[in-house]
Amino acid sequence: MTKKLELDCLDQLEATPEVLRGLMCDLSVEDTEWKPAADRFSVAEVLAHLSHSEGHCYRARVDRFVNEELPEFEADEAQMYLELYRNANAEDAFDHFEDQRETNMEYLRTLPRSAGERRARHQGAGEITLQQMLHEWTMHDLGHIRQIAELVRARKHLQAAGKLGDSYRLNP
Repeated sequence: MTKKLELDCLDQLEATPEVLRGLMCDLSVEDTEWKPAADRFSVAEVLAHLSHSEGHCYRARVDRFVNEELPEFEADEAQMYLELYRNANAEDAFDHFEDQRETNMEYLRTLPRSAGERRARHQGAGEITLQQMLHEWTMHDLGHIRQIAELVRARKHLQAAGKLGDSYRLNP
């Protein structure tokens, strides 16, 4: 399918698992469980959130966009699921996320570009299109890629950089 006939964002969404794999290649189990503060997520918790959101939010919404006329969506808030993410195993969460993402990409690539104009009513944002949700999904991925990158920088590299790391201001 040529890119002009596809929905936007699919290549970026498809790339996320490989980007995450690269960020996590040198992490130990202890590294994935490390939290910079009690009220912050670990890498494992971020991956559990991505895995949960992939099926329970994004795929569920895609299916409703395609199969219903003007479905209504509630706002999705990660804070509602903190207990679900606590004590997550990073490898299991990533594997589940990756499997779901592959399935979702296969399905999204079968949809015509016109499906992007399908509409839904979002509790917080009002009327939205599937294409707008795909852009938000991509922003969600990129935000968590950035979050994991900051966790990796803080956990694996800041101290090891010695004095060279002093000028970096991290926010993991």
